[in-house]
Amino acid sequence: MTLLAGAIVICCGLVGMLLTLAGLPGPWLPVLAALVIQWQLPGTYNWWTIGAAVAIGVLAEIAEFFAGAVGAAKAGGTKRAAAGALVGGLLGAILGTPVFPIVGTVLGAIVGAGVGAALMDKTKVERDWKQALHVGTGAAVGRVVATAIKSGATLLISIILAVGAFRE
Repeated sequence: MTLLAGAIVICCGLVGMLLTLAGLPGPWLPVLAALVIQWQLPGTYNWWTIGAAVAIGVLAEIAEFFAGAVGAAKAGGTKRAAAGALVGGLLGAILGTPVFPIVGTVLGAIVGAGVGAALMDKTKVERDWKQALHVGTGAAVGRVVATAIKSGATLLISIILAVGAFRE
């Protein structure tokens, strides 16, 4: 049964990585699978293993949420630019989804974070468009890094839970 549990968690992790690329909460799919397995087959997992997976998922969500703002700040952006990256990333993901479901969501979030940061940075009087676009680029790069981090976290969660199913 542990082999089946590990395979289910790995499959859910792979689907979770695709969900992450779509801007959805992918790390939670393998965690949910592990909880269902634990419910159906008590003792399959140590609760510390599931807790570690949840902690990694929470950290990945936090990193994704703030990544555009951090990217804007690293590029010399204002606090307004950081807020613009947060709002722009969210709006871009929402508006990009109907255009082209998975790719549109990701690209929408990236472009939205960049545009939101640039526009809000430009509201500072002494900023020119070149500086604002540099800040927007930083926000967009931050969003790309966040997607990579969250995908990696989903893979890590899947591996931890698959290995956890085989513990003695």
